[in-house]
Amino acid sequence: MNRGSGPRRHEQHGGSAEAHSLGSERGRQVAVIGPSGAELGSEAAVLGEEVGRLLAEAGVTLVCGGMGGVMEAACRGASETGGEAIGIVPGHEIGEANRFCSHVVATGIGHARNLAVVSSGEVVIAIGGEWGTLSEIGFARAIGRAVIALRSWELSGRERMVDAPGVVPAGSAGEAVDLALKAL
Repeated sequence: MNRGSGPRRHEQHGGSAEAHSLGSERGRQVAVIGPSGAELGSEAAVLGEEVGRLLAEAGVTLVCGGMGGVMEAACRGASETGGEAIGIVPGHEIGEANRFCSHVVATGIGHARNLAVVSSGEVVIAIGGEWGTLSEIGFARAIGRAVIALRSWELSGRERMVDAPGVVPAGSAGEAVDLALKAL
């Protein structure tokens, strides 16, 4: 992978997805995104919790927006399995994060924190989705992150964006995590 200062080819032209490479001395991180409005017991929340659990079992740190819904469910799954979950919250207070976050970054930048969330994962798993999730998918692809879409937005485009390059659908939590781990 090009580690120079300029943008990689796929970042500029919508080409194939690849995970962002961290140095070998750091643990692996996967961003999990999804709607804050997903209610406990909903399909999105159940999938989020399973994704969090599977990531923790694989020894991967989960990164998310730190709030409720899918984010809280994913953090719960990771936390209850002994894993770590980093919550990157939009406000100034670490107390706004859900109680399952093991680490919290209070950004004070509102929705702009969506870029920080996807930048902090080497791969992104999108579960379900509302407008914030769609913005995170767009940010993730703009910076070259692979996106695994689990019951999330179905995207299409024109010309080089036909078939939403770099957005890979998954049918289950297990498949989503397997695809994410392979992309690391």
